[in-house]
Amino acid sequence: MLKRKQSSRVEAQPVTDFGPDESLSDNADILWINKPWVHSLLRICAIISVISVCMNTPMTFEHYPPLQYVTFTLDTLLMFLYTAEMIAKMHIRGIVKGDSSYVKDRWCVFDGFMVFCLWVSLVLQVFEIADIVDQMSPWGMLRIPRPLIMIRAFRIYFRFELPRTRITNILKRSGEQIWSVSIFLLFFLLLYGILGVQMFGTFTFHCVVNDTKPGNVTWNSLAIPDTHCSPELEEGYQCPPGFKCMDLEDLGLSRQELGYSGFNEIGTSIFTVYEAASQEGWVFLMYRAIDSFPRWRSYFYFITLIFFLAWLVKNVFIAVIIETFAEIRVQFQQMWGSRSSTTSTATTQMFHEDPAGGWQLVAVDVNKPQGRAPACLQQMMRSSVFHMFILSMVTVDVIVAASNYHKGESFRRQYDEFYLAEVAFTVLFDLEALLKIWCLGFTGYISSSLHKFELLLVIGTTLHVYPDLYHSQFTYFQVLRVVRLIKISPALEDFVYKIFGPGKKLGSLVVFTASLLIVMSAISLQMFCFVEELDRFTTFPRAFMSMFQILTQEGWVDVMDQTLNAVGHMWAPVVAIYFILYHLFATLILLSLFVAVILDNLELDEDLKKLKQLKQSEANADTKEKLPLRLRIFEKFPNRPQMVKISKLPSDFTVPKIRESFMKQFIDRQQQDTCCLLRSLPSASSSTCDHSKRSAIEDNKYIDQKLRKSVFSIRARNLLEKETAVTKILRACTRQRMLSGSFEGQPAKERSILSVQHHIRQERRSLRHGSNSQRISRGKSLETLTQDHSNTVRYRNAQREDSEIKMIQEKKEQAEMKRKVQEEELRENHPYFDKPLFIVGREHRFRNFCRVVVRARFNASKTDPVTGAVKNTKYHQLYDLLGLVTYLDWVMIIVTICSCISMMFESPFRRVMHAPTLQIAEYVFVIFMSIELNLKIMADGLFFTPTAVIRDFGGVMDIFIYLVSLIFLCWMPQNVPAESGAQLLMVLRCLRPLRIFKLVPQMRKVVRELFSGFKEIFLVSILLLTLMLVFASFGVQLFAGKLAKCNDPNIIRREDCNGIFRINVSVSKNLNLKLRPGEKKPGFWVPRVWANPRNFNFDNVGNAMLALFEVLSLKGWVEVRDVIIHRVGPMHGIYIHVFVFLGCMIGLTLFVGVVIANFNENKGTALLTVDQRRWEDLKSRLKIAQPLHLPPRPDNDGFRAKMYDITQHPFFKRTIALLVLAQSVLLSVKWDVEDPVTVPLATMSVVFTFIFVLEVTMKIIAMSPAGFWQSRRNRYDLLVTSLGVVWVVLHFALLNAYTYMMGACVIVFRFFSICGKHVTLKMLLLTVVVSMYKSFFIIVGMFLLLLCYAFAGVVLFGTVKYGENINRHANFSSAGKAITVLFRIVTGEDWNKIMHDCMVQPPFCTPDEFTYWATDCGNYAGALMYFCSFYVIIAYIMLNLLVAIIVENFSLFYSTEEDQLLSYNDLRHFQIIWNMVDDKREGVIPTFRVKFLLRLLRGRLEVDLDKDKLLFKHMCYEMERLHNGGDVTFHDVLSMLSYRSVDIRKSLQLEELLAREQLEYTIEEEVAKQTIRMWLKKCLKRIRAKQQQSCSIIHSLRESQQQELSRFLNPPSIETTQPSEDMNANSQDNNMQPETSSQQQLLSPTLSDRGGSRQDAADAGKPQRKFGQWRLPSAPKPISHSVSSVNLRFGGRTTMKSVVCKMNPMTDAASCGSEVKKWWTRQLTVESDESGDDLLDI
Repeated sequence: MLKRKQSSRVEAQPVTDFGPDESLSDNADILWINKPWVHSLLRICAIISVISVCMNTPMTFEHYPPLQYVTFTLDTLLMFLYTAEMIAKMHIRGIVKGDSSYVKDRWCVFDGFMVFCLWVSLVLQVFEIADIVDQMSPWGMLRIPRPLIMIRAFRIYFRFELPRTRITNILKRSGEQIWSVSIFLLFFLLLYGILGVQMFGTFTFHCVVNDTKPGNVTWNSLAIPDTHCSPELEEGYQCPPGFKCMDLEDLGLSRQELGYSGFNEIGTSIFTVYEAASQEGWVFLMYRAIDSFPRWRSYFYFITLIFFLAWLVKNVFIAVIIETFAEIRVQFQQMWGSRSSTTSTATTQMFHEDPAGGWQLVAVDVNKPQGRAPACLQQMMRSSVFHMFILSMVTVDVIVAASNYHKGESFRRQYDEFYLAEVAFTVLFDLEALLKIWCLGFTGYISSSLHKFELLLVIGTTLHVYPDLYHSQFTYFQVLRVVRLIKISPALEDFVYKIFGPGKKLGSLVVFTASLLIVMSAISLQMFCFVEELDRFTTFPRAFMSMFQILTQEGWVDVMDQTLNAVGHMWAPVVAIYFILYHLFATLILLSLFVAVILDNLELDEDLKKLKQLKQSEANADTKEKLPLRLRIFEKFPNRPQMVKISKLPSDFTVPKIRESFMKQFIDRQQQDTCCLLRSLPSASSSTCDHSKRSAIEDNKYIDQKLRKSVFSIRARNLLEKETAVTKILRACTRQRMLSGSFEGQPAKERSILSVQHHIRQERRSLRHGSNSQRISRGKSLETLTQDHSNTVRYRNAQREDSEIKMIQEKKEQAEMKRKVQEEELRENHPYFDKPLFIVGREHRFRNFCRVVVRARFNASKTDPVTGAVKNTKYHQLYDLLGLVTYLDWVMIIVTICSCISMMFESPFRRVMHAPTLQIAEYVFVIFMSIELNLKIMADGLFFTPTAVIRDFGGVMDIFIYLVSLIFLCWMPQNVPAESGAQLLMVLRCLRPLRIFKLVPQMRKVVRELFSGFKEIFLVSILLLTLMLVFASFGVQLFAGKLAKCNDPNIIRREDCNGIFRINVSVSKNLNLKLRPGEKKPGFWVPRVWANPRNFNFDNVGNAMLALFEVLSLKGWVEVRDVIIHRVGPMHGIYIHVFVFLGCMIGLTLFVGVVIANFNENKGTALLTVDQRRWEDLKSRLKIAQPLHLPPRPDNDGFRAKMYDITQHPFFKRTIALLVLAQSVLLSVKWDVEDPVTVPLATMSVVFTFIFVLEVTMKIIAMSPAGFWQSRRNRYDLLVTSLGVVWVVLHFALLNAYTYMMGACVIVFRFFSICGKHVTLKMLLLTVVVSMYKSFFIIVGMFLLLLCYAFAGVVLFGTVKYGENINRHANFSSAGKAITVLFRIVTGEDWNKIMHDCMVQPPFCTPDEFTYWATDCGNYAGALMYFCSFYVIIAYIMLNLLVAIIVENFSLFYSTEEDQLLSYNDLRHFQIIWNMVDDKREGVIPTFRVKFLLRLLRGRLEVDLDKDKLLFKHMCYEMERLHNGGDVTFHDVLSMLSYRSVDIRKSLQLEELLAREQLEYTIEEEVAKQTIRMWLKKCLKRIRAKQQQSCSIIHSLRESQQQELSRFLNPPSIETTQPSEDMNANSQDNNMQPETSSQQQLLSPTLSDRGGSRQDAADAGKPQRKFGQWRLPSAPKPISHSVSSVNLRFGGRTTMKSVVCKMNPMTDAASCGSEVKKWWTRQLTVESDESGDDLLDI
């Protein structure tokens, strides 16, 4: 998929240099500017300049005053150095004059601008030191551009070994794609912004105390916590007693105090929508909307917003970056280097002469002993036992380090058992390193990268065991020993090398990310360091942490909101745009780059894909010859075939028993023979004979298969001989055409892709079936011969691939046959084989009845009795859905859904044990499932049958669900204690929705796709666990016991942490109220406690791993960072930042990349080559393409034609689009009845509505009502316009809230039409729609998993007490609320806090020993498994499948002109031509009209009848053959053209290639047969005509002699001539030909002239044929006698023919054969000049 854009052209253009031109002319008088060390110095000075500007902040100078003078000194030196460089360049280049002057070079202008900024910064700092300018003044913003000088340090790498035009095109295309997707994102932001304004409006109603007065709103006036409310009694939240619902804006609060998020107007609404689309804080907005407005409105708006914007639209950015990076990587492959296999650096390869005299590469081990150690030690060091011993010691060391834990403050950690163990392991690994150095020598030791890493660990861990350095930063070296364990698993080692081996790309991206963070942190630092009451950007470390926090999206909204509140209302929009653009680039583009790099590393090389495809085909062939183990058990038992005893047979001897199968076969054959003998009798029953035939065939399947196979092989040989013969003729004709040079003298014309591919096929087949000696001609050069030889080798390799595929298919057939033979043998020799429950017989009536019931399904596919083709019915999609599963499965799906709906009504307060109405659904489910399982077991067996119920995991799950439901129904416990077996049974009962996975085939496919990539996902999980273990061990050794602190921030020592203190309560996160003088925030008194943070600690590895897992999900890491910095030290904040960077940028993107790669592999796209992927994209694009529904322009130039021209003009369409946008702007504020602005806005909307009515009227006039109705877009416009007219009538009649709501809905509906008017938006929206369609079953699977977890959550956590995040909005009290909570967890919104709330244990809750619904405690172990498993399955795997589908479908939009096999212009041209031929606009045309359509095509799809007549015949016959002469659809013809326009050898996969080539061979053979048959008919007709003509000549001579004699005897007065009968016949035969005219020549056929033909005067002497027949050319003959022409009338048509006769009627056989041979050669050559109209009917 990724190497799709590779180009085969090699452009000999100069290397692209986007870097600075630092090497000036050599004759410059200033020599130092060209020195390399000067360039390096200037790059170092750029980094120093960035460091200087990062230190230049007021808060930094306040903490470290000397830095002010240090920065001033550095800036002065840098200023003089860069100024000198600038002056030198101006002197050498010139300032303005010259082609390479200073101001004409972009990099020089950039350098000059940086020098100017440096001067401004230096002057400003002088004023600040002199106290002329305050350091906290906004003048410091002049330093904002200075960090951009970092570009000077890296711009040397902007030189690429590619042509400039290619680089420019890549950047241009990438920019266009990103811009288009940004517009698409803006469209959805605007859409949801308008919906938010009209559905919600303001969130200003809050619950306040009853005595609150306007202008006196304080923190103590609000409810705790702050609660939104609704003024309407029927909807929203109603305030409790003592409070009232008031509008805080009416009470005097400003906009800044109310917060900037909301839906007040369109600007704020778009800002809020973007915040929600980032999945950060969206759930709290939804809770506010639920409290203020109807619940359904909030759920609908926010859930669809998350689904479309966060999961679909924003993931299109990932698709753009992946596709763009794929193209860049292919182009830059030489610079980055190609991927190679995992070869050890310790081995090299050299040439070695083998015994046969050839040369081969032999691996040479550089581990060859080069040291001074004894041979025994060297052998021991190389042994596998030694390596396994070292790895086992590493494992023990890791286990010991992971066992460390916090033992208390009084314990001496320097001399505990863990320290002694660390010393022992350090000594052991030091000895290992010394031994390897002794054995290999120091040079041989450090030559391996692995040994370098081991040496680094040895040095670091040796320093770490020093007492003063123990439990310091050197602990990293100890915990990094776990990385050595990767060598244990070769699969894991290869996977790690595949991901991180080519480190240049990933390393470059990491450096780029770090540089971006530094530059943006410095810019933000200079932008906000002077802002008061904002401590996030006072120093560079705090600015870096803030920008890194935005990069990870955790709490980025809080950073932005705090900055907005600090800068004030005036600058808030500018600051918001700044943060949004940075967040957009960092989260959508930068993170997508990491995904693209990982996907690129997982991509296979192009040369391996063909081999992988072959191996994949062999694996898919299922060549297993053995039966499943559950069936092979019967082989362990002795054979006991069913025996029968022959009775009623007189004999003197005892007749032994005979096998029943043998007797049955014998009796059946006797019955068959008897029946066939009685066939001739009148009383014989044909039905009985047919029945006996069917039974005989069923009993002798093996023999029948062998016979069929032999017949098939004979047919295949005959077909191969025919193909070879036809190909030889074609090859000879092609060679003759090439040697004759028939194209000379013709005007040069660009050949169409159809013609090019046709000639490639012909040449390839001639090369394949011919030998080299036959193809070599005398005049060919050596280069031509070499090229022919290479082509022959390539074609023979392709032929070998075909034979391999055929061998695989044969292996598959043989394996299936062997399995059937084994099964038949078991069925014959073991009477209990294939007997359900060993009781029911194989052919028992009851079993047959059960089979009929189990396998009955809906089948509405109607077939044509003549052609056998399946007819498309009107409701075929509904019929396909009904036939998806059997009737029995449909019943069980409905029963399961009803049972799940019943379970949704269960809760801890309404339990199924005490609710009889809920028990009804339980009984129904168990009864129906019992019937279903009994029927399936009786029909297919339970376990020991070929089609048993328990033959896969789905059958086991069905039995498990049934047993759980049956046990629960029979038991029905009344009291269910917490954490008991009964509660576990209720949790297992919640797996019931998973039955849908088993019943629906597409759902089973989703499960297979998930589990098929389990290996790679498992490897990624091991890598992430290793990363977590390293950082967890480090955290335990550094932070164990140090995070505990007193909850009173004023207490430092543990001894003082006692008593009580007053703690303030956080009332609201949205309001920005300030405390008034003497006012205190609400709070209460609590006891002082010395404890760890509530949600995490590092006292042992288990807790540390849990904390790091939460951090890995990017949730809660900000709290961990702040606690570590506050309680341990600022330097330790690096620990959590490094882990988050590795986990976020590499760990999480690994999941995305692996899931996408596995999805592509399962879809078969991962192994596709560039051409094959382009072919798959073309097929997908053609499926989406539809015929134009645009009627043609009226013929005359009347009023309708003018209306047509106006409505189809681009200016008219753009005007309508602008009017739609203008009408949508009217919804920028909410339409409220009480708002006076609403009336003029509605009036303007009425005007727009009448304009759109005029537009529709003009289109109807121009296209006619029938033509207008043909387009779906026109129908939609007509519907919206009609609704607009209805709204106008209702608006002026009623004028209430409902009419305003209807008017807003009409405008929103019309806003959707923008997508149809913009090509880019239309294609992107089509991508999203197709992705939704293809991901339907994945979304259903996600919902079913979510439903199972919701049911289990109600049982486990339904009564948990409210905590930090478990509240009245988010809880598990019912299945509906549980679903909303789980949907929130899918987006990652504080999922870890909800998990910790569900872990609450005594003494913080009230337990109960008898029932779980009477306690408010949680379940620690249950919550840990429940939430972690749900988050991993849904967020890490299922959601990434959506990304994979979007990436796959985005190729439909991404492909450009040079990448497509058929461009958009080609498709548009075909649509236009189809629209001309399909006059009824039905999407289908008769087969004979395909000829007209093909002749009307122009451009790249044109078929030149002068050169490609044979191709035209093949294409026409292909349509007739595939559709049996019936109607063909738009996609049928387009598919045929697509196959003919590509090189099938390169583009098609192996199986499809074989089928296509077989079809084309058949078409060529049939066309040749048809041509020969028509020619033979014509020859026979011509011979008969010549015979009749010769007879008529003799007869006419006799008559003429008699007339002469009679005239001589009786001279007539008037000379007359009478035609003879033979002449009449001959004239009648000639009159059957079409009329011709030398004055009229049709340039193209018309629909009304199907049977017409033409003949040019220049066509004399060329092969001619009339309509439907071939005709040999009639050469001019010497005339002996001539008969005068007469006028003959036949059927009203008059023709004038000159009848020419020969005297000699005899025909020479040799000359006739030569003439036939010449004619046949001319017919098969593609340069024939026959008229194209003669080919209309073959």
